Amino acid sequence: MTTRAPALPNPEDPSLTREVSGIDHTGAATSTSVVHERALTLYLNTQEIVTMMTIGDHPDLLAVGFLLNQNMLLGDDEITAIDVDEELEVVVVRTARATDYEDKLKKRVRTSGCAQGTAFGDLMENISAVRLDKKARIRTSWLYSLLHQVNTIPSLYLKAGAIHGCVLAQEDRIAAYMEDVGRHNAVDKIAGWMHLRGVKAADKIFYTTGRLTSEMILKCVAMGIPILVSRSGFTAYGVDLAREVGLTLIGRARGQRFVVLSGAERVVFDAPLKAGRASG
Repeated sequence: MTTRAPALPNPEDPSLTREVSGIDHTGAATSTSVVHERALTLYLNTQEIVTMMTIGDHPDLLAVGFLLNQNMLLGDDEITAIDVDEELEVVVVRTARATDYEDKLKKRVRTSGCAQGTAFGDLMENISAVRLDKKARIRTSWLYSLLHQVNTIPSLYLKAGAIHGCVLAQEDRIAAYMEDVGRHNAVDKIAGWMHLRGVKAADKIFYTTGRLTSEMILKCVAMGIPILVSRSGFTAYGVDLAREVGLTLIGRARGQRFVVLSGAERVVFDAPLKAGRASG
């Protein structure tokens, strides 16, 4: 794994939040931080692909990750430029390969992801061909450490709420922590970060604050990550997909509690439960 410093949230970035005044439960005047939500239109070469609602940080990572996870950008594609126009709220990914996804865009399927999450038909069709690393493991000691770190690292979630976070880790070391108003955006940012830095997926662990839906499973599998963890719960279709491709699916992970509904053979129980800590 790379020895670079991890990519972490920057909750003090003034462009991401603003203070809004109101009253509290007693009727007293108060103010609170709220996250910005902006439209970002993505183009692949000359074709408009999608308009996403996002907090606006890392538009380059979001764009590349989205295209990768929709199979519009191939692993060996040469990216010649990524142009961001903040005034026009546009990001353009340019490739050496000519692209035309008019037919693909017609097959778009709306998913349960918030902020207009989408998946495309061929992701469903290709999932059975995916092979995830069977040798990957997650130790309970790593899991407990990661949960503690996610709950204590300064983040927009802790500052303002109304946001999802996703973490890429190797063992108990965080490599990247991305946030956005939609969990699918946070996933795509990590996918883009991995691709642009040449980070391998086979031995990684992915953590999300969001639900373990079919969309989350599809995107995790598209990235080649064998272990997916969430503090939230599952959908039945998400569990079925995870079992089909051999993805380790761990949900309701809080404190020292968790539930594994797929790929339990990758879990190594090496940390004893501590009295009074199991409930988180």
